Amino acid sequence: MSIRSKDGSMRIVSLVPSVTETLSLWNRTPVACTRFCERPDVETVGGTKNPDLEHIVSLAPDLVVVDAEENRREDYDALVNLGLAVHVLHVRDLRDIEPMMSELAIRVDANWRSLEVGDATPTHVSAFIPIWRRPWMALGAPTYGASLLAHLGVANVFVDAGPYPDVELASVREHHPDVVLAPSEPYPFGERHRVELESVAPTTLVDGKDVFWWGERTRDALARLAAVVASLGP
Repeated sequence: MSIRSKDGSMRIVSLVPSVTETLSLWNRTPVACTRFCERPDVETVGGTKNPDLEHIVSLAPDLVVVDAEENRREDYDALVNLGLAVHVLHVRDLRDIEPMMSELAIRVDANWRSLEVGDATPTHVSAFIPIWRRPWMALGAPTYGASLLAHLGVANVFVDAGPYPDVELASVREHHPDVVLAPSEPYPFGERHRVELESVAPTTLVDGKDVFWWGERTRDALARLAAVVASLGP
């Protein structure tokens, strides 16, 4: 069921950057969000892993939106114990988008257009997708990003290593990936890292939000990333 405050508007706090983006596109802009949400015009309540719970309570939200992958269970428990309504999403696969967004849209009285992802593309290249440096970490599975890229024909060389494995570049080389896909977040990989990454394989920089932010963004991210993958060898 949807929730409305007395004046007819909904007071939502979003603790998930991709949800903040989606809610904004649904004309359900939150009254507060995290500092990672890229909405400088919206009040912030800390980060995804360390939200200011007292601040959230003071805003008297009708609903707080969290994600099981993005946020901590202890913060969810605390919010519930403080008497707040909390909507939990759990997106770890491209196939999760349709049911999760449909449920959220109902909860906030918004319209979600069904997402058509089409048939999966046959495997085109194998890739190492770094997500952190010092220490090196890779994108593994089950994760939304790995699922999205697999749908587009990218075989993740760390698909069997857990969601976010620690790695060493020497061990990455032993997997012989065709390419490195270096996203701009959560670690801001850029041109200054190209030489280091190309010691593993030819490197392409990609928009991290297209890889990791889901919801309304997924529609266009699929097309943008498909174009990137199509341009890669062999």
